[in-house]
Amino acid sequence: MRVVAGFLRGRTIKPVPGKNTRPTLDKVKEAVFNILGQFFAGGVGLDLYSGSGNLGIEAISRGLDKCVFVEKSYLAYQTIVNNLKQLAISDYSEVYKIDANLFLKNYHKDKFDYVFLDPPYKNHQINDILVTLVDKNLLNRYATVTVECLKTNELFSSYQDLVMEKEYLYGISKITIYKKTGDNNE
Repeated sequence: MRVVAGFLRGRTIKPVPGKNTRPTLDKVKEAVFNILGQFFAGGVGLDLYSGSGNLGIEAISRGLDKCVFVEKSYLAYQTIVNNLKQLAISDYSEVYKIDANLFLKNYHKDKFDYVFLDPPYKNHQINDILVTLVDKNLLNRYATVTVECLKTNELFSSYQDLVMEKEYLYGISKITIYKKTGDNNE
């Protein structure tokens, strides 16, 4: 895997050893960032179910100020830490070895501008995660949540002020983009 664009363009991202993780394909990753607008003018990202850190690393390369990586597998966690160190971007990131749901229920440090949500296909909890992101007030105003899942998974069209904007199909996968339409307090 390689970084597609930005200041790390062409640099290698090592995959998680073994067959327990499913890396986002380069063509899907490139499509995600084409949809999001190529580059970011800062912001904080969350790469939930990070695997190798592929999506969050790409987002940092394209201009995010910081990305938080969450992965419960020790092998994947070590892979993320090593990738960040090898790419000299540890200062732009935080890495947590924890279950995604526990992380979301207990995290209070930042609000996120971009969330990359790519859970294991067989463990579909996406709607629950969307609810938690909104209910725990973890999203900044106008945040974007990008979901990769099986195209057969049924997702909320909206939850409170988090609204599905568009869906894109890639083989067996579906990319769904959600936008937060403002603050709950308005």
